[in-house]
Amino acid sequence: MAIVAGVDLLAGPDVGFLPLFSLGPAFACAAGTVRRALLVGALAWVLCLSVASYDGLLLSHRVTVALASTLGVTAAAALAASIRRRHEHELADVRSVAEVAQRVLLRPVPRYAGLMRIAVSYTSAAAEARIGGDLYEVVPLGAGARVIVGDVQGKGLDAVETAAVVLGAFREAAPENMSLDMVGDRLERSLNRRLEGEEFVTAVLAEIGEDHSVLMLNYGHPAPLLLRANGAVQFAEPDSYAAPLGLASLGPPSPTPYKVELARGDQMLLYTDGVTETRDEHGQFYPLAQRAHLLDEFDPETALEALRLDLVAYAHGPLRDDAAMMLLRHRDVPDQVGIPGRD
Repeated sequence: MAIVAGVDLLAGPDVGFLPLFSLGPAFACAAGTVRRALLVGALAWVLCLSVASYDGLLLSHRVTVALASTLGVTAAAALAASIRRRHEHELADVRSVAEVAQRVLLRPVPRYAGLMRIAVSYTSAAAEARIGGDLYEVVPLGAGARVIVGDVQGKGLDAVETAAVVLGAFREAAPENMSLDMVGDRLERSLNRRLEGEEFVTAVLAEIGEDHSVLMLNYGHPAPLLLRANGAVQFAEPDSYAAPLGLASLGPPSPTPYKVELARGDQMLLYTDGVTETRDEHGQFYPLAQRAHLLDEFDPETALEALRLDLVAYAHGPLRDDAAMMLLRHRDVPDQVGIPGRD
């Protein structure tokens, strides 16, 4: 508005710059409150009158139109600011509910489980929601733990509801004195009561033993990535892939348990397909095995965050699918947490 006033005073009364004072309240509604829009509108109205008086145009038709334009734009700006502020409050409420739902569904996991140090990372494709269909959980079990990382088919609230069913069933069954395949059967039965048609959930169930082993069941999920202490990288592929959870009624065979031995310094990364199916601008998938060196950081949380940031940078924008990752790192001694240099 100061620029408009200066240009009008320099150009003289013959050039009609007066209606441009309405740009002030028009822009004020973009980021300010209703009060700010009204104050800027009042200032624009006063400036328009002052410049018109200086130019000797107070009683002209041109000034009447300019003042009416400024008044109308101010009213519209106040209305727009009111609507925007209401939407901001609604979005803030939605985010608050999403944060609560995330804390209920995806609770903080234990940092230690026997000989394993654990870190997790979750990136939702819907930034406003912060939660989606990917899931993870760690349930301590004596000197070890039982772990699940999964991915629900589909998106939206239906996927979140299905994830809640899986996590609830896993949290109930995992602490019980039953085998890992029986835990998987419990999840299957819970999903059969919830899912309809061809919906399903891919998942990896893992049981961290008291020794150096990890027993796993793979329900059609991407194979975990193994990072050996000597730098070797490989995928922990099952002997044969089984159908995802929720499809047992169709008759496919259940997964066969298989075991992976982890030595000191070895790591295992469990993840969802939102990681490996992320594409760059050329349509190439994210090369997870080639980026495994990012997990060499001393702190597991730092290592996982470095991998997550590299994934986001590879996509050159927001991820198109949720991405969950869980890092299991073998350490020297069990359950002695908080001792410097003992991880």
